[in-house]
Order: sequence, then structure tokens, then C-alpha cells
Amino acid sequence: MNKKYKILIGVVMSLIILFIGAGFIAGNYFYNLALNPKSDKSAVLDAPHNLIATNPKEVKENEAREKWFNSHYEETTIQSVDQLKLHAYSLLNENKTNKWALIFHGYSSDGLQMTKYAKHFYDMGYNVLIPDARGHGKSEGDYIGMGWHDRLDVVSWIDNTVQSQNDAEIVLYGVSMGGATVMMASGEKLPSNVKAIIEDCGYASVWGEFSYQLKAIFHLPAFPIMYFASAVTKMKADYTLGEADTVKQVAKSQTPMLFIHGSDDTFVPSSMLDEVFEAANVPKEKLLVEGAGHGRAESVAGTTYWETIQSFLSNYVK
Repeated sequence: MNKKYKILIGVVMSLIILFIGAGFIAGNYFYNLALNPKSDKSAVLDAPHNLIATNPKEVKENEAREKWFNSHYEETTIQSVDQLKLHAYSLLNENKTNKWALIFHGYSSDGLQMTKYAKHFYDMGYNVLIPDARGHGKSEGDYIGMGWHDRLDVVSWIDNTVQSQNDAEIVLYGVSMGGATVMMASGEKLPSNVKAIIEDCGYASVWGEFSYQLKAIFHLPAFPIMYFASAVTKMKADYTLGEADTVKQVAKSQTPMLFIHGSDDTFVPSSMLDEVFEAANVPKEKLLVEGAGHGRAESVAGTTYWETIQSFLSNYVK
């Protein structure tokens, strides 16, 4: 082997090592940004396309709901399959019932942010359970599961509910990451107590959502950063971004499903609604709310939102 050839090999190997090293540095950065629950999320949550508007009327209504919620809830905990202490808020309806709504919050949020949905289901005659996702609120966990490991937590909460009331009729409901969570749970073996699933603006896959955000916020392509970020996620959180596939889980579902999305959602693009809806091989309906941004379908649609939900549930929950 001549000297020039050895030098060329050395240069190529050095470049490869630098590329891999830089890739893992970038992958670790984006892992910490997106999936470390303790890191600053402003780069993601304060992105221009993700602003969730509020107005004085909504603020006042929220204050009233919080007052109601604080006078009604109890706290409960269970242990996850991987030995985490998971926390939830439980509201037993004053009119004794076997109907339960299990409500799941969004990314970097917690159960206390779901009082609006809790009040509606409570007024519809349901007991309500609002878990804090792992790594959120009062639940343990050092990473954000994006719905993937959380899907098994959903099963645990379902089992816990059935153990406390064996004739429970359960509805799963989630918004944003919570929507993806209940869709991912739909592909697991669920007891017959689970009568229906409702998701609002959940993503079709974690890979697809992160790739979309990478381009929208940082103007970067999926390759190669997503691959390095996925490898880091596997090392730190024991799942890959590719395996957290909502569409594949929905395709295995045996539970009736209602899919909701806003037409102007630029955080989880509305095109993902079609992906998950088409994958479902169960009784299904969808509601596309014109003019609604991310997480705003309920506010924009108003009574139509809840009338659609009530009509859908009347077919499966008695």
C-alpha cells in the first residue's frame, strides 16, 4: 500500500469519524430539546406556527372550571410496567355511573390543563380520570414517551379502572400527544370495557412529526439528524423514533374511533388526519374543523364539537 493511498484512507476515516461524532452531538441536542422533560421547550412550543391563542373570555371560563375541578378531584397513583409511579386526577360523578372517560393531555403539559374536557365529560354523565403522562406533572419518568411507552400506561390505567369497577364502560380521549397516545393504545389488546376512542389532532407517527418540526422550525432535512436522534433516543429512552408509529397501531385497532383535526393546524399538519383515518379498519368517523389551528378544534367548532362526540358515543356507550 503506497503512502498516498494510506493518507487518503486516513483522511476518509477521519471524515467519517467527524461526521458520526457531529451527528451524535446533533442527535443528542435534539433529543434533549424534544424528549428531555426538564429542558427548555420554548424553541418548540413558542414557534410561530404553534401559537395557541387565548382571549379574556376563555381565561375567565378556565378560572371557573379550575375552581370546580379543585373542589371535585381526588388523586390516585399506579405503577407502570417499568416500575414508574404514575399519577392521575380522578373525578367520580355525583350521579353514580359505570361510564368512564380517560383523558390524556398533550406534549409538555399535564392533567391540570385538561379541565375543559373533564367538565364536558363529567356533565355528559361520566366519571373522569386524567393521568399525567410519564415525565409530566406528578408522574415519574425522565423522558417524554410521545405516546409510545405511554400506550402501555394507558392499558395500565384501563386495567386499574376495570379492577375498581368491573362493569366499567370506558372511553379514551386525547388531544395532540394525548391523541397519538390513545391511538397507539388502540393497537394493544384492550378489554371489552373500552367502548370507543376519540383523538383530537394526534400525529400519524413520531418520525413524521419530528421530521416535519425539524423542517418547520429549524429548516433542516430529516437526513441525517433524525437517524442520529433516533439512535440517541434508543440509548436513553429505549425506543426508536421509527417504531413509534401511530398508523400501524391504528391499523390493529378493534375499537370504534372518532378522529378530529383542525384544517389550519400547522403543528400537526391536517394531512395526518387522513393517514390515521384511512388506516382504521373499525367503525369510524372524522370531524375536520375548518379554520382551527392546533388544539383549537373544540374552541372553534363550539357545540358542534361536543354534539359530534355525543352522537358518536351514543352508538357504543349506553
